Amino acid sequence: MPFAVSAQEAEPSALNNPEVLLTVVLGLVLIVAILVLIVALYMVRVIKLIMSEEKKAKATSKAKTEGLTVEEVLAKDKKESWWKSVNQKLTDAVPVEKEETVMLDHNYDGIKELDNHLPPWWTGLFYFTIAWGVIYLLVYHVFGLLPLSEEEYQIQMAKAEAQKEEMMQLAENSIDEYTVEFTDNVASLESGKNIYLNNCAVCHGREGQGGIGPNMTDKYWIHGGSIQDVFKTIKYGVPQKGMISWQKSLTPPQMRDVSSFILTLQGTNPANQKAPEGELYEPEEGPDSTEGTETGEQEPVEETVEAESDTVELALN
Repeated sequence: MPFAVSAQEAEPSALNNPEVLLTVVLGLVLIVAILVLIVALYMVRVIKLIMSEEKKAKATSKAKTEGLTVEEVLAKDKKESWWKSVNQKLTDAVPVEKEETVMLDHNYDGIKELDNHLPPWWTGLFYFTIAWGVIYLLVYHVFGLLPLSEEEYQIQMAKAEAQKEEMMQLAENSIDEYTVEFTDNVASLESGKNIYLNNCAVCHGREGQGGIGPNMTDKYWIHGGSIQDVFKTIKYGVPQKGMISWQKSLTPPQMRDVSSFILTLQGTNPANQKAPEGELYEPEEGPDSTEGTETGEQEPVEETVEAESDTVELALN
């Protein structure tokens, strides 16, 4: 039976893992952003110092003109210009008294047009989108550091398929005598046939005709003829008749496969059949019937039975 690939083998290498690359790129972007912020704060401080000196020079000139002290002029400007200063920085608008300097020559029905600058916030956002577009182009289309949408979809689908296979593997390994179902899958039956020939044919014959163990091709069973009954007998064995438990040697899917194969031997009528043993079992819905024995309950395999075991008496290789 194929074994699941180990987690270390299934995981892609770090260099080929898009999540790792994305984390690295984001880390670098964060570092650059922090450095830019530090430089920006330093530049703001320098600009503030320069503006402060210019403001003091203007205040000194204005104080001489208006006959006020420098401190009075600075206090007056501070009260009047906080919001005005913020708005000016955001919009870069020309004051009304200076509109003549940006007025265009043409007019429309008496309406004149001003040649104002674009707001700094708008131009800053515009330049940011340009930078983002260049970075996106380099990351996705030039250097291929991150997968495109279609490739990312394929990666996610591959991961989902791997998770599905893993879940199916876990589900198969959780098969027991209560959840097992008959399978007519060709590969599963072929696997069951190989297990039977290698382990069961010694006691039950290569065609299931019986030998040391009971006949597998008739409708008579000692411990029940449903898929659940056969699976349980293989799993726990019949110590009283010398049949060992196979749950440590065969996986649950393998026990299901060989149980299903044994049920396909019903009615094959091989030569040299052993006489029927046990009770007649007639499934209502075929070999995958969920019923146990005719009374609806299976006898514990630990109990001593008088007749020879009619279940799979497997022999160790």
